[in-house]
Amino acid sequence: MNDRPENSAPGHAPAEPSPWNVPNALTVLRILLVPVFLVLLLADGGQDTSMRWWALVVFLLAMATDKIDGDLARKYNLITNFGKIADPIADKSLMAAALIGLAAIAEIPWWVPIIILIRELGITVLRFFMIRIAVMPASRGGKIKTVLQTVAIGLFLLLRPVAQFVPESVTFVLLILAWLVMVAAIVVTVVTGIDYCLQAAKLAKDSRGGNAAAGDDPAGTNPK
Repeated sequence: MNDRPENSAPGHAPAEPSPWNVPNALTVLRILLVPVFLVLLLADGGQDTSMRWWALVVFLLAMATDKIDGDLARKYNLITNFGKIADPIADKSLMAAALIGLAAIAEIPWWVPIIILIRELGITVLRFFMIRIAVMPASRGGKIKTVLQTVAIGLFLLLRPVAQFVPESVTFVLLILAWLVMVAAIVVTVVTGIDYCLQAAKLAKDSRGGNAAAGDDPAGTNPK
């Protein structure tokens, strides 16, 4: 797809695609699914088995849109600054709802969402502060973190409804697996958070260096 205007001069950068596109619509849909998921998860204090199944379905559907919108944006060159900012916000909103909801119904301890959400909130704020310098897209480590969080939350959502149909030993194995994945997710979450901070510091330093070089240009050749 060529988003360059027909009358643009050769060598000019192509215009950014319109934010009104399918990938961004899927991102917005994911945000709208967050309250739906939370209502289903918290129904009857998390004890309603049928609602738990629906909560799992909505959660997986919402996370599937994350994969689909990213693939579409890259394939059809529909990557926009809105998408770069809204996509991680949508992911973090859904993860926050899931972690807080699971803690509220006492299926995970509160320290889990506290650690993860402090990191997520901090990086989100950092992204907004960095907009004036550069948009920081999700890194590969950030994507691994999202996959681990998704699998861990999915397993915890699955535990209670599945416990009614499988032996207790199977439920115990699933619980151990869920915790192993959750611990891995926490470790990657913290490590990638530190990495984002280092990247932001480098970008800020490079920006200050570039501004200083422009201000010291004796020939006045740098454009205003």
